[in-house]
Amino acid sequence: MTAFVNRSDELARLHDLFESDRAELGVVYGRRRLGKTRLVKKALEDHERTVFYQARQKTADLQLEQFVETASETFPGIEDIRPDWERLFRYLGDRDANVVLDEFPYLIEQDESLPSVLQALFDHEFDASNTTFVLVGSSISMMEEATLLGDSPLYGRTSLKLDIRQLPFESVSAFLPNDASADEIVRAWSVFGGVPYYLEELDDDRSLGENIQQLVLSRHGSLRNEPEYVLRMELTEPTRYFSILEAIAGGATSRNEIAGTTGIEYNQMSMYLDRLSRLRLIERHVPVTEKPERSKRSQYRLRDPLFRFWFRFLYGSTDRYDQFGENAYERLVEPEMADFISPAFEDLCCRALWTVYDELPIVDVGQWWYQDHEIDVVGLTDAETLVVGECKYRSSRTGHDALRSLESHVEELRWTPPSGGSRHVEYALFSRAGFTESLRDTAADRDDLRLFDLKDVVDALRE
Repeated sequence: MTAFVNRSDELARLHDLFESDRAELGVVYGRRRLGKTRLVKKALEDHERTVFYQARQKTADLQLEQFVETASETFPGIEDIRPDWERLFRYLGDRDANVVLDEFPYLIEQDESLPSVLQALFDHEFDASNTTFVLVGSSISMMEEATLLGDSPLYGRTSLKLDIRQLPFESVSAFLPNDASADEIVRAWSVFGGVPYYLEELDDDRSLGENIQQLVLSRHGSLRNEPEYVLRMELTEPTRYFSILEAIAGGATSRNEIAGTTGIEYNQMSMYLDRLSRLRLIERHVPVTEKPERSKRSQYRLRDPLFRFWFRFLYGSTDRYDQFGENAYERLVEPEMADFISPAFEDLCCRALWTVYDELPIVDVGQWWYQDHEIDVVGLTDAETLVVGECKYRSSRTGHDALRSLESHVEELRWTPPSGGSRHVEYALFSRAGFTESLRDTAADRDDLRLFDLKDVVDALRE
Protein backbone atom coordinates (compact mmCIF):
# COMPACT_ATOMS: atom_id res chain seq x y z
CA MET A 1 0.00 0.00 0.00
CA THR A 2 1.29 3.45 -0.89
CA ALA A 3 2.34 5.67 2.00
CA PHE A 4 -0.30 8.16 3.09
CA VAL A 5 -0.35 10.91 0.46
CA ASN A 6 -1.42 14.54 0.85
CA ARG A 7 -4.60 15.35 2.88
CA SER A 8 -2.51 17.38 5.35
CA ASP A 9 -5.22 20.02 5.80
CA GLU A 10 -7.94 17.42 6.34
CA LEU A 11 -5.76 15.56 8.82
CA ALA A 12 -5.04 18.72 10.78
CA ARG A 13 -8.73 19.56 11.03
CA LEU A 14 -9.60 16.05 12.18
CA HIS A 15 -6.83 16.18 14.78
CA ASP A 16 -8.30 19.42 16.13
CA LEU A 17 -11.74 17.83 16.28
CA PHE A 18 -10.58 14.74 18.20
CA GLU A 19 -8.49 16.81 20.61
CA SER A 20 -11.27 19.27 21.42
CA ASP A 21 -12.31 19.60 25.08
CA ARG A 22 -16.01 19.71 24.27
CA ALA A 23 -18.53 17.49 22.47
CA GLU A 24 -18.01 17.63 18.71
CA LEU A 25 -19.84 16.28 15.67
CA GLY A 26 -18.04 15.93 12.35
CA VAL A 27 -19.11 14.79 8.90
CA VAL A 28 -16.72 13.30 6.35
CA TYR A 29 -18.21 12.51 2.96
CA GLY A 30 -17.31 12.03 -0.67
CA ARG A 31 -17.39 9.42 -3.37
CA ARG A 32 -16.12 5.91 -2.68
CA ARG A 33 -12.44 5.08 -3.24
CA LEU A 34 -11.20 8.53 -2.15
CA GLY A 35 -9.63 7.30 1.09
CA LYS A 36 -12.12 8.62 3.67
CA THR A 37 -11.79 5.60 5.94
CA ARG A 38 -8.02 5.63 5.79
CA LEU A 39 -7.97 9.37 6.45
CA VAL A 40 -10.06 9.10 9.63
CA LYS A 41 -8.10 6.09 10.87
CA LYS A 42 -4.87 8.01 10.30
CA ALA A 43 -6.23 10.90 12.41
CA LEU A 44 -7.10 8.45 15.20
CA GLU A 45 -3.69 6.76 15.43
CA ASP A 46 -2.76 8.42 18.72
CA HIS A 47 -6.20 8.13 20.34
CA GLU A 48 -7.06 5.15 22.55
CA ARG A 49 -10.67 5.77 23.60
CA THR A 50 -12.00 5.07 20.14
CA VAL A 51 -14.81 3.09 18.54
CA PHE A 52 -14.51 2.73 14.77
CA TYR A 53 -17.54 0.95 13.37
CA GLN A 54 -17.83 0.21 9.67
CA ALA A 55 -21.48 -0.39 8.83
CA ARG A 56 -22.69 -2.96 6.32
CA GLN A 57 -25.95 -3.43 4.47
CA LYS A 58 -27.53 -5.62 7.13
CA THR A 59 -30.65 -5.63 9.24
CA ALA A 60 -31.01 -3.12 12.07
CA ASP A 61 -30.63 -5.85 14.70
CA LEU A 62 -27.42 -7.14 13.18
CA GLN A 63 -26.03 -3.63 12.92
CA LEU A 64 -26.70 -3.02 16.61
CA GLU A 65 -25.20 -6.36 17.55
CA GLN A 66 -22.03 -5.77 15.55
CA PHE A 67 -21.68 -2.21 16.81
CA VAL A 68 -21.77 -3.47 20.42
CA GLU A 69 -19.23 -6.16 19.54
CA THR A 70 -16.89 -3.55 18.04
CA ALA A 71 -17.35 -1.02 20.87
CA SER A 72 -16.78 -3.66 23.57
CA GLU A 73 -13.16 -4.06 22.45
CA THR A 74 -12.46 -0.64 23.98
CA PHE A 75 -15.43 -0.27 26.35
CA PRO A 76 -16.35 -3.76 27.66
CA GLY A 77 -19.13 -2.40 29.85
CA ILE A 78 -21.21 -1.53 26.79
CA GLU A 79 -22.27 -5.17 26.56
CA ASP A 80 -24.44 -4.59 29.63
CA ILE A 81 -26.39 -1.79 27.92
CA ARG A 82 -29.70 -2.58 26.28
CA PRO A 83 -28.93 -2.40 22.54
CA ASP A 84 -30.63 0.65 21.15
CA TRP A 85 -28.73 3.49 19.55
CA GLU A 86 -29.69 6.21 22.02
CA ARG A 87 -28.54 4.25 25.09
CA LEU A 88 -25.36 3.05 23.38
CA PHE A 89 -24.39 6.51 22.18
CA ARG A 90 -25.16 8.06 25.57
CA TYR A 91 -22.97 5.45 27.28
CA LEU A 92 -20.05 6.24 24.97
CA GLY A 93 -20.62 9.98 25.25
CA ASP A 94 -20.46 9.76 29.04
CA ARG A 95 -17.03 8.16 28.64
CA ASP A 96 -15.69 10.84 26.29
CA ALA A 97 -15.27 8.31 23.49
CA ASN A 98 -14.30 9.06 19.91
CA VAL A 99 -16.96 7.34 17.83
CA VAL A 100 -16.68 6.92 14.08
CA LEU A 101 -19.68 5.60 12.16
CA ASP A 102 -18.30 4.66 8.77
CA GLU A 103 -20.77 4.23 5.89
CA PHE A 104 -23.40 6.02 7.95
CA PRO A 105 -25.95 5.79 5.09
CA TYR A 106 -26.19 2.02 5.65
CA LEU A 107 -27.27 2.71 9.23
CA ILE A 108 -29.96 5.24 8.37
CA GLU A 109 -31.30 2.96 5.65
CA GLN A 110 -32.35 0.65 8.48
CA ASP A 111 -33.14 3.30 11.08
CA GLU A 112 -34.13 6.74 9.82
CA SER A 113 -34.30 8.07 13.39
CA LEU A 114 -30.53 8.04 13.89
CA PRO A 115 -29.96 11.71 12.93
CA SER A 116 -32.70 12.72 15.38
CA VAL A 117 -31.14 10.55 18.10
CA LEU A 118 -27.79 12.28 17.63
CA GLN A 119 -29.46 15.68 17.54
CA ALA A 120 -31.14 15.10 20.90
CA LEU A 121 -27.94 13.84 22.49
CA PHE A 122 -25.85 16.78 21.31
CA ASP A 123 -28.58 19.26 22.24
CA HIS A 124 -29.35 17.94 25.72
CA GLU A 125 -27.00 15.18 26.92
CA PHE A 126 -23.42 15.97 25.96
CA ASP A 127 -22.97 19.39 27.57
CA ALA A 128 -20.35 18.13 30.02
CA SER A 129 -18.75 15.64 27.62
CA ASN A 130 -15.81 15.95 25.24
CA THR A 131 -16.94 13.03 23.13
CA THR A 132 -16.48 13.25 19.37
CA PHE A 133 -18.77 11.60 16.82
CA VAL A 134 -17.69 11.46 13.18
CA LEU A 135 -20.14 10.34 10.50
CA VAL A 136 -18.53 9.03 7.32
CA GLY A 137 -20.30 8.18 4.08
CA SER A 138 -19.79 7.50 0.39
CA SER A 139 -23.30 8.31 -0.77
CA ILE A 140 -23.07 12.06 -1.24
CA SER A 141 -26.81 12.57 -1.62
CA MET A 142 -27.70 10.57 1.51
CA MET A 143 -25.00 12.22 3.60
CA GLU A 144 -26.17 15.68 2.60
CA GLU A 145 -29.82 14.86 3.22
CA ALA A 146 -29.14 13.21 6.57
CA THR A 147 -26.62 15.64 8.03
CA LEU A 148 -26.10 18.88 6.12
CA LEU A 149 -29.23 20.19 4.40
CA GLY A 150 -31.62 22.59 6.07
CA ASP A 151 -34.32 20.01 6.84
CA SER A 152 -31.91 17.55 8.48
CA PRO A 153 -32.13 17.20 12.28
CA LEU A 154 -28.33 17.66 12.37
CA TYR A 155 -28.30 20.85 10.32
CA GLY A 156 -26.14 23.46 12.01
CA ARG A 157 -24.81 21.06 14.64
CA THR A 158 -21.69 19.87 12.89
CA SER A 159 -18.44 21.59 13.84
CA LEU A 160 -16.53 19.98 10.97
CA LYS A 161 -17.61 19.17 7.44
CA LEU A 162 -15.01 17.54 5.18
CA ASP A 163 -16.04 17.17 1.57
CA ILE A 164 -13.33 14.78 0.35
CA ARG A 165 -12.31 15.29 -3.26
CA GLN A 166 -9.75 13.67 -5.52
CA LEU A 167 -6.07 14.25 -4.82
CA PRO A 168 -4.49 17.07 -6.82
CA PHE A 169 -2.36 16.33 -9.88
CA GLU A 170 0.91 16.90 -8.04
CA SER A 171 0.14 13.94 -5.76
CA VAL A 172 -0.22 11.42 -8.60
CA SER A 173 3.50 10.83 -9.10
CA ALA A 174 3.69 9.40 -5.55
CA PHE A 175 1.77 6.37 -6.85
CA LEU A 176 3.98 5.89 -9.92
CA PRO A 177 7.57 4.63 -10.32
CA ASN A 178 10.22 7.19 -9.39
CA ASP A 179 11.47 7.28 -12.97
CA ALA A 180 8.02 7.93 -14.50
CA SER A 181 8.27 10.49 -17.29
CA ALA A 182 6.14 13.62 -17.51
CA ASP A 183 4.11 11.98 -20.28
CA GLU A 184 3.50 8.86 -18.19
CA ILE A 185 2.27 11.00 -15.30
CA VAL A 186 -0.09 12.98 -17.56
CA ARG A 187 -1.43 9.80 -19.17
CA ALA A 188 -2.07 8.15 -15.80
CA TRP A 189 -3.84 11.27 -14.54
CA SER A 190 -5.97 11.44 -17.68
CA VAL A 191 -7.41 7.97 -17.05
CA PHE A 192 -7.34 7.46 -13.28
CA GLY A 193 -7.38 11.03 -11.96
CA GLY A 194 -6.59 11.62 -8.30
CA VAL A 195 -8.52 8.68 -6.82
CA PRO A 196 -6.12 6.92 -4.40
CA TYR A 197 -7.66 3.47 -4.81
CA TYR A 198 -7.40 3.56 -8.60
CA LEU A 199 -3.78 4.71 -8.48
CA GLU A 200 -2.84 2.08 -5.91
CA GLU A 201 -4.16 -0.59 -8.26
CA LEU A 202 -1.55 0.30 -10.88
CA ASP A 203 1.19 -2.30 -11.30
CA ASP A 204 4.62 -0.69 -11.63
CA ASP A 205 5.78 -3.58 -13.79
CA ARG A 206 3.12 -2.87 -16.42
CA SER A 207 2.77 -0.04 -18.89
CA LEU A 208 -0.24 2.25 -18.65
CA GLY A 209 -1.87 0.39 -21.54
CA GLU A 210 -1.34 -2.95 -19.82
CA ASN A 211 -2.78 -1.56 -16.58
CA ILE A 212 -5.84 -0.24 -18.39
CA GLN A 213 -6.26 -3.61 -20.06
CA GLN A 214 -6.07 -5.53 -16.77
CA LEU A 215 -8.00 -3.15 -14.52
CA VAL A 216 -10.66 -1.67 -16.78
CA LEU A 217 -11.03 -3.55 -20.06
CA SER A 218 -10.67 -7.11 -18.77
CA ARG A 219 -13.93 -8.83 -17.91
CA HIS A 220 -12.65 -9.50 -14.39
CA GLY A 221 -10.83 -6.18 -13.94
CA SER A 222 -11.28 -4.56 -10.54
CA LEU A 223 -12.43 -1.28 -12.17
CA ARG A 224 -14.45 -2.78 -15.02
CA ASN A 225 -17.81 -1.78 -13.52
CA GLU A 226 -16.64 0.93 -11.13
CA PRO A 227 -18.55 3.89 -12.65
CA GLU A 228 -21.74 1.85 -12.87
CA TYR A 229 -21.39 0.84 -9.21
CA VAL A 230 -20.89 4.45 -8.12
CA LEU A 231 -23.90 5.64 -10.09
CA ARG A 232 -26.22 2.95 -8.82
CA MET A 233 -25.19 3.81 -5.26
CA GLU A 234 -26.38 7.38 -5.77
CA LEU A 235 -29.29 7.06 -8.22
CA THR A 236 -32.39 4.94 -7.77
CA GLU A 237 -33.43 5.30 -11.43
CA PRO A 238 -30.13 5.71 -13.28
CA THR A 239 -31.12 5.04 -16.91
CA ARG A 240 -31.55 8.66 -17.98
CA TYR A 241 -28.47 9.73 -16.05
CA PHE A 242 -26.43 7.08 -17.84
CA SER A 243 -27.70 8.42 -21.17
CA ILE A 244 -26.73 11.98 -20.25
CA LEU A 245 -23.24 10.99 -19.16
CA GLU A 246 -22.75 8.96 -22.33
CA ALA A 247 -23.89 11.92 -24.44
CA ILE A 248 -21.48 14.30 -22.71
CA ALA A 249 -18.60 11.85 -23.04
CA GLY A 250 -19.43 11.57 -26.73
CA GLY A 251 -19.12 15.31 -27.31
CA ALA A 252 -22.64 16.65 -26.67
CA THR A 253 -21.77 19.44 -24.25
CA SER A 254 -24.53 22.05 -24.50
CA ARG A 255 -27.95 21.54 -22.98
CA ASN A 256 -29.53 21.51 -26.44
CA GLU A 257 -27.07 18.91 -27.72
CA ILE A 258 -27.56 16.69 -24.67
CA ALA A 259 -31.34 16.88 -25.01
CA GLY A 260 -31.14 16.07 -28.72
CA THR A 261 -28.80 13.13 -28.21
CA THR A 262 -30.67 11.56 -25.30
CA GLY A 263 -34.24 12.33 -26.35
CA ILE A 264 -34.94 13.89 -22.95
CA GLU A 265 -37.10 17.00 -23.16
CA TYR A 266 -35.13 20.23 -22.84
CA ASN A 267 -37.29 21.59 -20.00
CA GLN A 268 -36.58 18.46 -17.93
CA MET A 269 -32.84 18.61 -18.47
CA SER A 270 -32.06 21.04 -15.64
CA MET A 271 -33.23 18.58 -12.99
CA TYR A 272 -30.90 15.83 -14.25
CA LEU A 273 -27.92 18.09 -14.83
CA ASP A 274 -28.28 19.71 -11.42
CA ARG A 275 -28.35 16.31 -9.74
CA LEU A 276 -25.26 15.12 -11.60
CA SER A 277 -23.49 18.36 -10.69
CA ARG A 278 -24.35 17.92 -7.00
CA LEU A 279 -22.86 14.43 -7.17
CA ARG A 280 -19.68 15.94 -8.68
CA LEU A 281 -20.00 13.80 -11.78
CA ILE A 282 -20.26 16.69 -14.22
CA GLU A 283 -19.33 20.37 -14.15
CA ARG A 284 -20.54 23.37 -16.07
CA HIS A 285 -17.99 25.49 -17.91
CA VAL A 286 -18.42 28.93 -19.45
CA PRO A 287 -15.97 31.02 -21.45
CA VAL A 288 -13.49 32.61 -19.05
CA THR A 289 -14.53 36.09 -20.19
CA GLU A 290 -18.16 35.57 -19.10
CA LYS A 291 -20.03 35.45 -15.80
CA PRO A 292 -21.27 31.90 -15.03
CA GLU A 293 -24.68 33.13 -13.89
CA ARG A 294 -25.25 35.06 -17.13
CA SER A 295 -23.56 33.01 -19.82
CA LYS A 296 -25.66 31.29 -22.46
CA ARG A 297 -22.68 29.44 -23.89
CA SER A 298 -22.13 26.92 -21.13
CA GLN A 299 -20.69 23.46 -21.73
CA TYR A 300 -21.05 20.40 -19.53
CA ARG A 301 -18.11 18.06 -19.02
CA LEU A 302 -17.48 14.90 -17.04
CA ARG A 303 -15.37 15.65 -13.98
CA ASP A 304 -13.92 12.23 -13.25
CA PRO A 305 -11.28 10.89 -15.68
CA LEU A 306 -12.23 7.23 -15.21
CA PHE A 307 -15.87 8.10 -15.93
CA ARG A 308 -14.75 9.91 -19.08
CA PHE A 309 -12.79 6.85 -20.16
CA TRP A 310 -15.53 4.36 -19.28
CA PHE A 311 -18.35 6.22 -21.00
CA ARG A 312 -16.26 6.94 -24.08
CA PHE A 313 -14.89 3.45 -24.59
CA LEU A 314 -16.75 0.83 -22.55
CA TYR A 315 -20.34 1.79 -21.85
CA GLY A 316 -22.64 -0.30 -24.02
CA SER A 317 -19.68 -1.95 -25.78
CA THR A 318 -18.31 -4.43 -23.27
CA ASP A 319 -18.99 -7.43 -25.52
CA ARG A 320 -16.80 -5.91 -28.21
CA TYR A 321 -13.91 -5.51 -25.80
CA ASP A 322 -14.37 -9.07 -24.59
CA GLN A 323 -14.09 -10.31 -28.17
CA PHE A 324 -10.70 -8.65 -28.57
CA GLY A 325 -9.50 -10.05 -25.24
CA GLU A 326 -5.94 -9.09 -24.30
CA ASN A 327 -5.62 -7.06 -27.50
CA ALA A 328 -8.54 -4.75 -26.69
CA TYR A 329 -6.43 -1.82 -25.51
CA GLU A 330 -3.98 -1.98 -28.41
CA ARG A 331 -6.68 -2.37 -31.07
CA LEU A 332 -9.56 -0.28 -29.74
CA VAL A 333 -8.19 2.28 -27.29
CA GLU A 334 -4.60 3.22 -28.06
CA PRO A 335 -5.41 4.71 -31.51
CA GLU A 336 -7.76 7.18 -29.79
CA MET A 337 -5.76 7.89 -26.63
CA ALA A 338 -4.16 11.13 -27.81
CA ASP A 339 -7.58 12.55 -28.63
CA PHE A 340 -8.96 11.30 -25.31
CA ILE A 341 -6.10 12.83 -23.29
CA SER A 342 -6.18 16.21 -25.03
CA PRO A 343 -8.93 17.79 -22.85
CA ALA A 344 -7.13 16.73 -19.66
CA PHE A 345 -3.86 18.12 -21.03
CA GLU A 346 -5.59 21.44 -21.79
CA ASP A 347 -6.89 21.58 -18.23
CA LEU A 348 -3.41 20.96 -16.84
CA CYS A 349 -1.97 23.70 -19.06
CA CYS A 350 -4.61 26.11 -17.72
CA ARG A 351 -3.58 25.30 -14.16
CA ALA A 352 0.13 25.62 -15.00
CA LEU A 353 -0.40 29.12 -16.40
CA TRP A 354 -0.48 30.61 -12.89
CA THR A 355 3.10 29.41 -12.33
CA VAL A 356 4.75 29.80 -15.72
CA TYR A 357 3.48 33.40 -15.91
CA ASP A 358 3.84 34.15 -12.22
CA GLU A 359 5.27 37.58 -12.99
CA LEU A 360 1.88 38.68 -14.39
CA PRO A 361 -1.09 39.73 -12.22
CA ILE A 362 -3.34 36.91 -13.48
CA VAL A 363 -6.78 36.95 -11.89
CA ASP A 364 -8.58 34.20 -13.81
CA VAL A 365 -7.66 31.29 -16.07
CA GLY A 366 -9.89 29.18 -18.28
CA GLN A 367 -10.91 28.53 -21.86
CA TRP A 368 -12.80 30.59 -24.39
CA TRP A 369 -15.04 29.76 -27.34
CA TYR A 370 -17.42 31.54 -29.64
CA GLN A 371 -19.03 29.95 -32.72
CA ASP A 372 -16.13 28.30 -34.60
CA HIS A 373 -13.44 30.01 -32.53
CA GLU A 374 -11.82 28.36 -29.53
CA ILE A 375 -8.77 29.04 -27.39
CA ASP A 376 -7.46 26.28 -25.11
CA VAL A 377 -5.86 28.49 -22.46
CA VAL A 378 -6.73 32.07 -21.54
CA GLY A 379 -5.30 34.06 -18.66
CA LEU A 380 -6.97 37.33 -17.71
CA THR A 381 -5.00 39.91 -15.75
CA ASP A 382 -5.95 43.07 -13.88
CA ALA A 383 -3.48 44.97 -16.05
CA GLU A 384 -3.26 45.35 -19.85
CA THR A 385 -1.93 41.84 -20.60
CA LEU A 386 -3.98 38.97 -21.99
CA VAL A 387 -2.37 35.51 -22.13
CA VAL A 388 -3.62 33.02 -24.73
CA GLY A 389 -2.39 29.50 -25.34
CA GLU A 390 -2.74 26.53 -27.69
CA CYS A 391 -2.24 22.94 -26.49
CA LYS A 392 -1.11 20.09 -28.73
CA TYR A 393 -1.10 16.60 -27.31
CA ARG A 394 0.14 14.69 -30.35
CA SER A 395 3.18 12.68 -31.39
CA SER A 396 4.44 15.19 -34.00
CA ARG A 397 6.25 18.39 -33.14
CA THR A 398 4.27 21.62 -33.04
CA GLY A 399 5.00 24.20 -35.69
CA HIS A 400 3.90 27.58 -36.99
CA ASP A 401 0.43 26.30 -37.88
CA ALA A 402 -0.48 26.26 -34.16
CA LEU A 403 0.75 29.83 -33.71
CA ARG A 404 -1.14 31.09 -36.77
CA SER A 405 -4.31 29.39 -35.54
CA LEU A 406 -3.96 30.96 -32.11
CA GLU A 407 -3.34 34.42 -33.54
CA SER A 408 -6.42 34.17 -35.75
CA HIS A 409 -8.70 33.07 -32.91
CA VAL A 410 -7.54 35.74 -30.47
CA GLU A 411 -8.68 38.44 -32.88
CA GLU A 412 -12.26 37.36 -32.11
CA LEU A 413 -11.80 37.38 -28.32
CA ARG A 414 -13.43 40.51 -26.96
CA TRP A 415 -11.50 41.62 -23.89
CA THR A 416 -10.22 44.99 -22.85
CA PRO A 417 -8.05 45.77 -19.80
CA PRO A 418 -10.02 46.69 -16.66
CA SER A 419 -8.55 50.18 -16.76
CA GLY A 420 -9.36 50.58 -20.47
CA GLY A 421 -6.91 51.23 -23.26
CA SER A 422 -5.17 48.80 -25.57
CA ARG A 423 -4.37 45.24 -24.61
CA HIS A 424 -1.05 43.46 -24.90
CA VAL A 425 -1.26 39.77 -25.91
CA GLU A 426 1.19 37.11 -24.73
CA TYR A 427 1.18 33.82 -26.67
CA ALA A 428 1.92 30.41 -25.13
CA LEU A 429 2.22 27.10 -26.96
CA PHE A 430 2.14 23.81 -25.06
CA SER A 431 3.27 20.65 -26.81
CA ARG A 432 3.68 16.99 -25.91
CA ALA A 433 6.27 16.30 -28.63
CA GLY A 434 8.17 19.58 -28.59
CA PHE A 435 8.51 22.16 -31.34
CA THR A 436 9.98 22.53 -34.78
CA GLU A 437 13.31 24.33 -35.09
CA SER A 438 11.61 27.01 -37.15
CA LEU A 439 9.11 27.75 -34.39
CA ARG A 440 11.89 27.78 -31.78
CA ASP A 441 13.75 30.34 -33.88
CA THR A 442 10.60 32.47 -34.06
CA ALA A 443 10.11 32.28 -30.29
CA ALA A 444 13.72 33.33 -29.76
CA ASP A 445 13.09 36.47 -31.84
CA ARG A 446 9.79 37.41 -30.17
CA ASP A 447 9.31 38.56 -26.60
CA ASP A 448 5.56 37.81 -26.66
CA LEU A 449 5.81 34.06 -27.41
CA ARG A 450 6.80 31.25 -25.03
CA LEU A 451 7.03 27.51 -25.68
CA PHE A 452 6.34 24.87 -23.02
CA ASP A 453 6.76 21.10 -23.24
CA LEU A 454 5.17 18.42 -21.07
CA LYS A 455 7.92 18.55 -18.48
CA ASP A 456 7.46 22.31 -18.12
CA VAL A 457 3.77 21.78 -17.39
CA VAL A 458 4.30 18.95 -14.90
CA ASP A 459 7.11 20.81 -13.12
CA ALA A 460 4.96 23.94 -12.84
CA LEU A 461 2.14 21.98 -11.24
CA ARG A 462 4.51 20.45 -8.70
CA GLU A 463 5.71 23.84 -7.42
